[in-house]
Amino acid sequence: MDVSALATSFGARLPAWVLEEMADVPEALPTDRERLDLTNRLASRNHREDTGGPFAALVVERESGRVISAGVNVVLASDLSSVHAEVTALSLAQTRLGRWDLGAPGTPDLELVVNWRPCVMCYGAAMWSGVRRLLLAGDGPELEELTGFDEGPMRDDWQAQFAARGIEVAYGDSPHEAVAVFKEYGSREDAVVYNARGAS
Repeated sequence: MDVSALATSFGARLPAWVLEEMADVPEALPTDRERLDLTNRLASRNHREDTGGPFAALVVERESGRVISAGVNVVLASDLSSVHAEVTALSLAQTRLGRWDLGAPGTPDLELVVNWRPCVMCYGAAMWSGVRRLLLAGDGPELEELTGFDEGPMRDDWQAQFAARGIEVAYGDSPHEAVAVFKEYGSREDAVVYNARGAS
């Protein structure tokens, strides 16, 4: 076998516009509303910039609200199907903090903020990351109905599974803002919906 043809590394990068968008964001976002407002703003801009789907996530210190990382879905920009917003935000937080365990003893509790319930892949990524809280804008069928994305076969007891592992699931009070972003994406004639083979 010609091993020189094998890929030996891979990676993804945040689009430059994310840093522009974050430049005016305070170091800390003390309220759930502020955290979710930012994820919705990033999700909306991400699809308008054509760098990925309408999804964004943050990793923040739960108590202080200090922003550790921001991530958007960069599937289209990277040609990597796994770099959803949650995976991107978690990976960037792990890179910044220099540890794979975001729940390491003696460190502040971290939370993952997402503009909707994670898909099945990101469900696992969030569970194994070490975050202690998941803050979501919502979790109903609107995402799939409005965008056409297939979020996969999520367990009915997904919240209980998080709780069993010491991870709280919380919700913001304005899911309609996230829904508006999905509706915006779904109305685009050129929207790219990347699903598993055979999924509509």
